Amino acid sequence: MNNAIDIPDKPPPPPAPVPVTEDAQFTATADQPLRTCPNCGAPAHGPYCYACGQSEKGMIRHLSEVLSDLADIVFNVDSRIFRSLGDLYFRPGYLTTEYLAGRRARYVTPFRLFFFLSIIAFFAIQMALPQISSNDFQFGEFDAINQAKTVDAVKSELEKARAVLAAGPESTGEKVKLALERASERADERILELNEHAKRVADATAAGLPAPKLEANSGVFITDGKAWDPQADPVAIAWLPAGMNAWLTRTAVHMRDNLESVKKDPQRLLTGWISVLPQTLFVVMPLFAVLLKFFYIFKRRLYMEHLLVALHSHSFIFISILVLLLLAWLADLAASIGWLVDVIGVLSALAWIWLFLYLLVMQKRVYRQGWFMTVLKYCVIGYCYVIFLAFALAMSALASLAFT
Repeated sequence: MNNAIDIPDKPPPPPAPVPVTEDAQFTATADQPLRTCPNCGAPAHGPYCYACGQSEKGMIRHLSEVLSDLADIVFNVDSRIFRSLGDLYFRPGYLTTEYLAGRRARYVTPFRLFFFLSIIAFFAIQMALPQISSNDFQFGEFDAINQAKTVDAVKSELEKARAVLAAGPESTGEKVKLALERASERADERILELNEHAKRVADATAAGLPAPKLEANSGVFITDGKAWDPQADPVAIAWLPAGMNAWLTRTAVHMRDNLESVKKDPQRLLTGWISVLPQTLFVVMPLFAVLLKFFYIFKRRLYMEHLLVALHSHSFIFISILVLLLLAWLADLAASIGWLVDVIGVLSALAWIWLFLYLLVMQKRVYRQGWFMTVLKYCVIGYCYVIFLAFALAMSALASLAFT
């Protein structure tokens, strides 16, 4: 039995060399040493260091690459944004259930989607704001009533205001009636202030003191029938330090001045209020997630899952706002074409119906409860959310007065 092994006369040829690609720069070979991380010196096996996490990409590269990465970080604008927007608007709850199931790579992350749409929506709202003049808030010579120095002058200015309103094109309308009531209320306030001032002058004269100055009645910040004087009556809360009380006084004065400016430039106040709404929604949205957590507590879902629902819900609302603004713009363009205006009106009505129906169907598909419980919770959650939102909008209006 021959156990000898046949040995070939010539050894097999060596394998052909593999061309080095761009990704091969991170691969160790016998002839090629490993690249090292410039931060910690560890071997580099990929675009990120496994030891310290530093990225291979830095700021020292072409500006176009840096701007591309910045756009991706902030907006994540690529093909995923269009896929996400379509599924978000037309498929209630689909994007949320896909994300919860772990299929996330095809879609924009919820926070980026919310951030991207909120910026566009509020920009569109500011662009669509109508130009408001002081005539939309005030009729006649109401400022003359506030500036009157005697009771007879107040009554005279009130009669002038009534005459101006009576001579207007809508002299019998509900709006004019409200304006007359407001003019009468301002006149009564001014008369009360003048009487209080006369009493203070008499008391000062009897005491041998200089007479106090008569201030114009602004119609706001009225205390005890007289205009608030920040110097004579500053904010003084006992348990706050003096610096905080002084800051509150300055803020109150700023708010009063802003309210006064409404008479001349109401557009400025409205624009300031719109500018603080995004920050308001950043506060309200987590509260909406808290409501979902409370009403679906037996579902044993994490708070972050409810926050995901809140992010997608608000993102859908932003898309709906954009759709409604677009339809309103198209209606203005087609004002002379009757049938087209009617079609756009029907589409607008459908968009409003879809806004509320979508949120109901989304809640049903995500939490998978029966229709009765879903509708009941939808109504209760919606009612509570409207209360939160109204309070937040009121706070945002105060913030716009105080800080804009």
